[in-house]
Amino acid sequence: MRNAHEFDDFYTASSRRVLGQVYAMIGNHAEAEDAVAEAYLRAWDRWSRVRECDSPEAWVRRVAYRIAVSAWRKAANRLRAHRRDTTSEQVDAISPDHVALVKALRQISADQRRVIVLHHLVGLSVAEIATETGASPNTVKTWLARGRRALADHLTSVEPYVMDGG
Repeated sequence: MRNAHEFDDFYTASSRRVLGQVYAMIGNHAEAEDAVAEAYLRAWDRWSRVRECDSPEAWVRRVAYRIAVSAWRKAANRLRAHRRDTTSEQVDAISPDHVALVKALRQISADQRRVIVLHHLVGLSVAEIATETGASPNTVKTWLARGRRALADHLTSVEPYVMDGG
């Protein structure tokens, strides 16, 4: 039997955090919202089992990530055909550091991005990430190391400054 009050408390306590984490992992806010909403719906449908998990929040995050990846696979060809250049769009109230980090995260592999977010933003240990992703702890360590190096390259690269002769 489902306990609506207990689920509502769980949703209230975790939904914003999970949305932010999934957004950081996939890099698209609208897709993250859709995936997280679907994941919470699935959690509600299976609440008697999900509530018994070591971490219901990790269950929702994992399901949301899988939903997002599945949606990417379904839409990959369509997106390539219709991709627009969005570099000229202006985003209000976002710091340059935030923009640089999101841009850098988008430039590293999906596996590296996922473990970087889970470790540095969510605060999971290597063992917890291995459990959540289904990868070995050594693979997680490798993805973290390579992801950090790739991020450092993207975050420290500076456009050359050219002096204008005028």
